[in-house]
Amino acid sequence: MRHHLTYQYSLEAVKKYSEAELVLLLKQRDQTAYSYLYDNYSGALLSVIHNIVAEVELANDVLQEVFIKIWRQIESYDDTKGRLFTWMLNISRNASIDTVRSKGYQNSQQNQELTEVKQEAAGSTQLPIDQIGLRKVVHQLKEEYRVLVELAYFQGYTQDEIANMLGIPLGTVKTRLRNALIQLRTVIKE
Repeated sequence: MRHHLTYQYSLEAVKKYSEAELVLLLKQRDQTAYSYLYDNYSGALLSVIHNIVAEVELANDVLQEVFIKIWRQIESYDDTKGRLFTWMLNISRNASIDTVRSKGYQNSQQNQELTEVKQEAAGSTQLPIDQIGLRKVVHQLKEEYRVLVELAYFQGYTQDEIANMLGIPLGTVKTRLRNALIQLRTVIKE
């Protein structure tokens, strides 16, 4: 009997679902469908998260939070507004951005930069002034500018991607980035 159950479970594990079937089963809190979702989408979502959250361990933590949010918020998924993967992608991006914006993350990054600067200074007489100085100057910007500069110039996102991630119009992203650069030039000249 036990052998039969194992065989039946392994057949279910390789079953494929259409998106509609998967959503329906997830809304019914089906554990097998949730396992299928994790097995088939976690790699892609982790890749998206890792593009925003550089630390591997922290990116994995964000992935776990994302799947908890998906489980809790599956009722809010509306297939008329987009595909399931797009919805999960937005949850992943938002969770990643929230993590990067958090005070704890900012403090850990600053502490890490200070440690790296000390280590580099011990082996060299020249400090990486450009990197240190630019980060300090960027942190002086208004929050709405700083986030955009971080995403565009330090993490390599396009303006379109930033607009989609933050849910703001492309024109707003362009204007804020232009204003941020003007403000940066002013601060650097001082």
